[in-house]
Amino acid sequence: MMLRRARPGSRRRLSCSPKKGAICRSRRRCCFDLALAFLMVAYLLAAQLGAQVPQRIVSAAPSITEMLYSIGVGDRVVGVTEFCHYPPEVRQKPKIGSYMRPNLETIVAMRPDLVVVLREHGELVAQLRRTGLRVLDLQHNTLDGVFDAMLLLGRTVGVEEAARRRVGELRGRLDAIGAKANGLPKRKVMFVIGRTPGTIQDLMVVGRESFLNELITIAGGQNIFRETNAFYPRIPREEIYARGPEVIIDMGDMADTDRVTEEHKRSVPGLWKVLADVPAVKAGRVYPVAEDLFVVPGPRVVEAAQMLFEMIHPEEAR
Repeated sequence: MMLRRARPGSRRRLSCSPKKGAICRSRRRCCFDLALAFLMVAYLLAAQLGAQVPQRIVSAAPSITEMLYSIGVGDRVVGVTEFCHYPPEVRQKPKIGSYMRPNLETIVAMRPDLVVVLREHGELVAQLRRTGLRVLDLQHNTLDGVFDAMLLLGRTVGVEEAARRRVGELRGRLDAIGAKANGLPKRKVMFVIGRTPGTIQDLMVVGRESFLNELITIAGGQNIFRETNAFYPRIPREEIYARGPEVIIDMGDMADTDRVTEEHKRSVPGLWKVLADVPAVKAGRVYPVAEDLFVVPGPRVVEAAQMLFEMIHPEEAR
């Protein structure tokens, strides 16, 4: 390779004049540098994208914890609430406080790169954002809300396809339960979510806004308070006589599901004998339940629907 010098006074620059068949070292060097620059840019972009995928996640609600495990990222969860019981291994995770009162300082000390909360956590959401933490707030009081939240979680933590598959599976299983219930009697159901312990007083039941109302319908029942525009309305006892439930599902004083004994559950049907003329009591269809899946709108809605089906149509479950 020879370099031609520009004549004095000429504006021509030095040019590369390779011999025939020779390779220009300068051009080869330029190509190498350009390729290296492209590789560096690609590496930096990949590193930046990787850094955006959360690896240390704090969950501020049992339903969120169950969703994270269900879509396959339970190993990234570094903090949960004291009420997160499922799956069983989550009990060993560090705690951030109660569901209603998560501890801000504890959460910050865990150095999470994502905190997932419920919209109803209110002021906590603003406090977390003021610390500079990345926060995702969800709302999932309905079945569609549950599945939409799972998909959003999947996109946020980098497992969108896994979340989509899981949601499809859950929807399919709910459809199968609904298909079993088709053609069966639409029995009138009352689901008691709260009452004065040891009595049939101050009753709180499932209303239209709760995901349980949807599950009752899928399972072949008819929620007798489905027209009530509330999640869990309080009702006078007289309403029970007026509406005549054929099935009573009672979780009334068993919200602390971890501490409910079998003896406690067995005592519940006896409380309802004071309403002996109510069809459900007369037919012996009063079912005590203490499973937390009935108060956690998450992936276990399928198990809840199956249990409801078996209580509403016990003759079909045999």
